[in-house]
Amino acid sequence: MSTLLAFDFGTKSIGVAVGQALTGTARALTALKAQDGIPDWNKIEALLQEWRPDALVIGLPLNMDGTEQPLTARARKFANRLHGRFGIRIELQDERLSTVEARAGLFARGGYRALSKGSVDSQSAVIILEDWFAAHS
Repeated sequence: MSTLLAFDFGTKSIGVAVGQALTGTARALTALKAQDGIPDWNKIEALLQEWRPDALVIGLPLNMDGTEQPLTARARKFANRLHGRFGIRIELQDERLSTVEARAGLFARGGYRALSKGSVDSQSAVIILEDWFAAHS
């Protein structure tokens, strides 16, 4: 059974989710604080040791027309650093509208109180990973 971790990259917060390829489902884990896009690499290493994923899926922020934006290059750099540090296979997944979808789902379940930044980022990572599963099933 294939386990994957997904990351919703941001400059201040990076959402994380875990999922299983067999079921095609994911669940939110946490949101890691970042300083200008740089995470605490020790926390990422601890997640990788705990979950032992077969691959990492990184959300790729694109404009609505599919073109790249400044954050796109930073997300690619984050993906390259993950691969360079840990040697795990990296997959990139279009993340357009994942944050909008995450906010809508969280609000529907818990109102405004459910919309903390960390909750939105980790739920966005769930959507990114489940979209990747759907595209690769």
